[in-house]
Amino acid sequence: MIPINPEQALFLLHYTLSAVKNEHHTTRSVIDAIPQTNLDYRPDPYSKTAMELAWHIAASEHRFFSGIVAGAFDFSPNHRPESVKTGPHIGEWFGNSFAKNVQQISALSGEQLARMVDFRGFFQMPAVAYLNMTMNHTIHHRGQLSTYLRAMGSKVPAIYGESYDSAEAKKASQTAQA
Repeated sequence: MIPINPEQALFLLHYTLSAVKNEHHTTRSVIDAIPQTNLDYRPDPYSKTAMELAWHIAASEHRFFSGIVAGAFDFSPNHRPESVKTGPHIGEWFGNSFAKNVQQISALSGEQLARMVDFRGFFQMPAVAYLNMTMNHTIHHRGQLSTYLRAMGSKVPAIYGESYDSAEAKKASQTAQA
């Protein structure tokens, strides 16, 4: 990737961070929709379970954001804490981690955001460019997880506009108020 200057890096931060925040809110709603039962659901033997996939989303995003702040990625395992046993527990961890990471990223200087960071020797990009890569990774896996929800006995939240389930909940709420 072509190097960028600190002013460009700050522009990219402000341009991208609002989208990252919006996607985080949506991803959190999908993780929170994981029902208390069927936590080990997987559509086939080669897929991650719902909990494994939810943790992958949360832990990977944390790893990417920490790498942006540090200027290097740490690929040591990030195991799910024993206290994190349900989708909403992962959602809470995800939300807390996200808030801390965004605060740290927002405090970076243009020079820190513009520095080139290596990702496993596959590509080298300015640190700020990993925000977009992280968002794409999260969206990809959120889509996978959202397809698990109905099969697990849950409702699919609104993602980009209403889902069938959120539209039905809206109708029921309007009927109850009438």
